[in-house]
Amino acid sequence: MGTPKDQAVLQAIFNPDTPFGDVIGLDLGEEADKEEADEDGVFPRAQLEQSKALELQGVKAAEAGDLKTALERFGQAINLLPQRASAYNNRAQALRLQGDVAGALEDLERALELSRGRGRAARQSFVQRGLLARLQGRDDDARRDFEQAALLGSPFARRQLVLLNPYAALCNRMLADMMGQLRRPGPR
Repeated sequence: MGTPKDQAVLQAIFNPDTPFGDVIGLDLGEEADKEEADEDGVFPRAQLEQSKALELQGVKAAEAGDLKTALERFGQAINLLPQRASAYNNRAQALRLQGDVAGALEDLERALELSRGRGRAARQSFVQRGLLARLQGRDDDARRDFEQAALLGSPFARRQLVLLNPYAALCNRMLADMMGQLRRPGPR
């Protein structure tokens, strides 16, 4: 079906006004695993494993629609290792899904502070904060966050930057109109 980039381009061309959804897991393979290991190397192993297990339970609860349990698990992970950025990032996602944008932004700021704007947690936090800014109509703030996430290796952020480009949006609109006319030939 093509690469994710090809699919994103086609999506932008044929549906330029489609709202973007939640961040879908961006698996970068070995590089992401190494990055996470480097970030987590400073924490005691037993606490780290327990924290990761709590986060995993939280993610599964959130995916099942149980945001209360998800928030509890992320809170427990934060209490266990308050200097680890990942749990703040995950809790921000659950808070956003619950409608608590202010709480989500607070957790994203904390995750960015703890990660010093580097690594996987920072990349995900910049993407989430950029999505929130975009949903609030703050496109300049969104662009800055997506630029940071793109520099940290996020293909999703790169696609969002293309969509935020006013010239690209105009070209996409014109191309979509032309494709629509080609699909629906009628009297001219």
